Amino acid sequence: MVERRDVEFGVDGGDRLRGWLFLPSKRAGPLPAISVAHGYAGVKEHGLERFARAFAEAGFVALVHDHRNFGASDGTIRHDIDPWRQIADWRRAISFLESQSEVDPTRIGVWGTSYAGGHVLVLGATDRRIRAVVSQVPTISGYEQGLRRVPPDAVAALERQFDEDERAQLRGEPPRLQQVVNADPSVAASYRTADAIAFYLQPLPEGVWKNEVTIRSGRLARMYEPGHWAARVAPTPLLMIVALGDNITLTDLQLRAYEQMLEPKKLATVEGGHFDPYLKQFPRASTAAVSWFREHLAADSPEPR
Repeated sequence: MVERRDVEFGVDGGDRLRGWLFLPSKRAGPLPAISVAHGYAGVKEHGLERFARAFAEAGFVALVHDHRNFGASDGTIRHDIDPWRQIADWRRAISFLESQSEVDPTRIGVWGTSYAGGHVLVLGATDRRIRAVVSQVPTISGYEQGLRRVPPDAVAALERQFDEDERAQLRGEPPRLQQVVNADPSVAASYRTADAIAFYLQPLPEGVWKNEVTIRSGRLARMYEPGHWAARVAPTPLLMIVALGDNITLTDLQLRAYEQMLEPKKLATVEGGHFDPYLKQFPRASTAAVSWFREHLAADSPEPR
């Protein structure tokens, strides 16, 4: 049986981030560990426990945390996403893992998905405490994604929305909000596809997630270019998991970034769209990640059946 503990740790500004620490049932000596976090506006209950348990069953300690302003974590401006603050907070999560008596601090990896799949590219390139990286369906270029996902005739209205939000904040108003998912084009939302709506609106415990995000989070997302860091992850080993029909973070952008990466690297592909690695393709995606961490962090446990 895998043990799950509720944990928390401090970050800059006095906020506390909260999450789960998963421990293998057999623990002999300090173990390798994996730090796990979700993508854009996601919380740990959006399918991350399955991955963390797979890692723990394979002999790793796994830490899953909610980003600042989301889920169980603190944050004054709720549902506000700054990718660079999330990356800085994630460094503190790694420091927290290093401090745990069950963890070997010389064998820590990171696993990120979607928006956080971009974060782990930056982390892998800039924090050499990290010994292995798995980047699942990662954001590569906010600019390129915006060109594909926002129709040209909608760009001017989107920019007006950003500008009006900025002016309102100057007047002392809080950052404005929009929905994360909504199929109605008359309602401002980050995602409209059926698979995104099904994923974000999946049944969750009461009160852990709300269908809203700050408008300014969208502007920051369009400015975020984690793919620029892809070639700098080496010599840290990097596995990229790409969905072949990804219309959110875009398959071709991911494959192009992979080609620019240096060894040691590996590509694993799965059928389906952006959310299939959490669902129908979970066995393939999780097995690829476990194998990569086993190879580069050397967990002492048998291969999963």
